[in-house]
Amino acid sequence: CGGIDKRTIEKFEKEAAELGKGSFKYAWVLDKLKAERERGITIDIALWKFETEEYNVTVIDAPGHRDFIKNMITGTSLADCAILIIAAGTGEFEAGISKDGQTREHALLAFTLGVKQLIVAINKMDTTKWSEARYKEIIKETSSFIKKVGYNPKEVAFVPISGFNGDNML
Repeated sequence: CGGIDKRTIEKFEKEAAELGKGSFKYAWVLDKLKAERERGITIDIALWKFETEEYNVTVIDAPGHRDFIKNMITGTSLADCAILIIAAGTGEFEAGISKDGQTREHALLAFTLGVKQLIVAINKMDTTKWSEARYKEIIKETSSFIKKVGYNPKEVAFVPISGFNGDNML
């Protein structure tokens, strides 16, 4: 269906390790710019298309860093569904959900731009030892906020993942 073969991931893992960024192997599937790979952040939008039996899917990888919010808006404006990636790490989640946090801004922008379907991927769950209490805390706080934005939390899938390990991603 257009998936990523194991050799490609192994190639990215090797290249990333050579730059001291071994944990970025999955990000490099879409982060192609030299600056993105060196800095470890998405700068520009990237597209990846694949098909299933029922759907033609285009993944739009948009930046999360506040310096590249215009690019995030461009990518999000093309989307039917958004995957909001939230870091579960202590302090990281709190910073993102704070009054001026990027998590809040991205959820608000997605809804404002007409993206009515939302999936919340709770990343770095491995750093919490897959703590169910932390997972539930993040769901509760995020649900409260996205409801205020306009999403119905009961229609939002919350998925625990580990980008570092690739858990729940493939």
